[in-house]
Amino acid sequence: MARTIEDPRNARSKRTRDALLDATRTILETEGFEALTMTAVAERARVTRRAVYLHFNSRSELVSALFDYLAEREGLAESTDPIRDAPDAVAALRAWVRHLTTYHPRLMTVDRAIERVRHTDADAARHRETVTEAQLANCRLLAERLAAEHRLAPPWTVRSATDMLWGLISTDLFERMLSGRGWSQRRLETHLLELYLSTFVQDPPSIERSPSGE
Repeated sequence: MARTIEDPRNARSKRTRDALLDATRTILETEGFEALTMTAVAERARVTRRAVYLHFNSRSELVSALFDYLAEREGLAESTDPIRDAPDAVAALRAWVRHLTTYHPRLMTVDRAIERVRHTDADAARHRETVTEAQLANCRLLAERLAAEHRLAPPWTVRSATDMLWGLISTDLFERMLSGRGWSQRRLETHLLELYLSTFVQDPPSIERSPSGE
């Protein structure tokens, strides 16, 4: 079978593609989404515009590929696997908080750049939708596990807990505590976990026993 320019076995092609996506990330972090053009990416990656178009037909396609690139580069799967592999809902929630406080801060600048223009730029809006869908899926998983194990505290429902868990993935929150108040990631993890446990988790239901003790 003939290889294509996107075939991962083509090491040179993959290096170029990664360089383009890395350039995209750098532009977002240093200049903002408004500065993201195919020409700017080519200049930042030190390749020709033709090389950019060999890999991505448009800026929209380039931005669409950014989510998977960042996930691979920052280890999203490795960070979220402990959530799914946790033995119970509370352990999953602990893993979730650890993920948030270690993974999310590394992408805050990109997130801020996209958030600023998502209402006026279709490419930014689509990227935000992709991120939101992934985040909501994890939040829903947590809420459903808590409910299934009868650990979801009232008055929360799966839907309302999902929404609130998602709402707490706030760049403002992380920036204010880490930068504004000088908290360490460890301190943020400790107190954020306490907030989550006291808000969403109730004690397991007691087991009713018959008078005979059986």
